[in-house]
Amino acid sequence: MTGNLIELAVAVLLAGAVGSVVNGFVNLIMMPIIGYFSGGQDFSEYKVILVDAVVAADGAVTTPENAIMYGAWVNTIISLIIVGLILFIIVKAYNQTKKPVKKAPAAPAGPTQVELLTEILDTLKSQK
Repeated sequence: MTGNLIELAVAVLLAGAVGSVVNGFVNLIMMPIIGYFSGGQDFSEYKVILVDAVVAADGAVTTPENAIMYGAWVNTIISLIIVGLILFIIVKAYNQTKKPVKKAPAAPAGPTQVELLTEILDTLKSQK
């Protein structure tokens, strides 16, 4: 039981570390590449503005804009797909390193009662 608890704690810590590494990979490497091939666009800036920001005469924003940031959601979906792929690869590699447990060969089965009784009967018949 204690071994399983330690393995679970290590798995949680590794998941957090792998998650941050993968998020960095997605945000810093993959999204600029995807943006480059989609015409130099940054998905995180895509939004639907519901209410425009109100700007005062001096240029200060009095009321910020209200917008649906669907571009950040696209980044999150891409991140999820990449995390799933990486975890799949890690689990697949781990399962290949585990050696299958070989079952011990079954003990040779002895004769059944019917076989023993038949052998005794044959022995008695041959002695007559």
